Amino acid sequence: MDYIFGNKKAWEEAFDHRYTNWGEDNYKILLNEKLPFFSDDVIKELTKIDFKGKTIAQFCCNNGRELLSLMQLGAEYGIGFDIAENIILQAQETAKKIGCRNCEFTALNILDIGSIYSNKFDFIFFTIGGITWFKDLNLLFGKVSDCLKPDGIMFINDFHPFVNMLPLPKEDSYDKANLNKIAYSYFRTEPWIENNGISYISPFYKSKTFTSYTHTLSDIFNCTINAGMKIRAFYEYEKDVGIAGVYEDKGFPLSLILIAEKT
Repeated sequence: MDYIFGNKKAWEEAFDHRYTNWGEDNYKILLNEKLPFFSDDVIKELTKIDFKGKTIAQFCCNNGRELLSLMQLGAEYGIGFDIAENIILQAQETAKKIGCRNCEFTALNILDIGSIYSNKFDFIFFTIGGITWFKDLNLLFGKVSDCLKPDGIMFINDFHPFVNMLPLPKEDSYDKANLNKIAYSYFRTEPWIENNGISYISPFYKSKTFTSYTHTLSDIFNCTINAGMKIRAFYEYEKDVGIAGVYEDKGFPLSLILIAEKT
């Protein structure tokens, strides 16, 4: 899939353009804080789960900070997968700095995860923005289901699809005086194409192409079911999880948690 290879190159370029010391101090935070890098809502749900002796994975793990944080809850083994090789190297460095020997990181396309990982994991999770990099959630969640053990859990914390309708402050359609303005269709099918880098990693620059996709709630629910998983819980929140910081307290659904179990 050409768009996935293109995203790999774009993400690796973004890391090369990263802000000075971006991610370098994550090890200090991990050594001194309890479950850092998760919101209170996510922590509330994660701490309901018994991770003792479990094998866990993060798909689209970025620089590993969230997986390494979750390892604090006692998982026996963890592995993070991400397509960007240089970002994975930072994850590996962070794991070494905190002395986490039972967690590893591998660079590859999530859809290419091999049969060696079939029925391997008790828990697989995605965090903010992870699933947007895949056009077909049936393929993605099918891979999740294949890698989960029976009764294993898929956990997703992400932007709410409603957010895709809202204009960002940097966009021409954004109107600070009218934050109720809807700019895009909820049912958008064409991909989002961006060539400005990734703002939370790097300053603006003319970048290689990032291609991402919008998924409705029905996409997420039905693809979960199609993959042989049962939805155990679904929560919606007004809290902004990094999209713009301007739409909170307006009654908009801005983030979500979905928990599903392989049946």
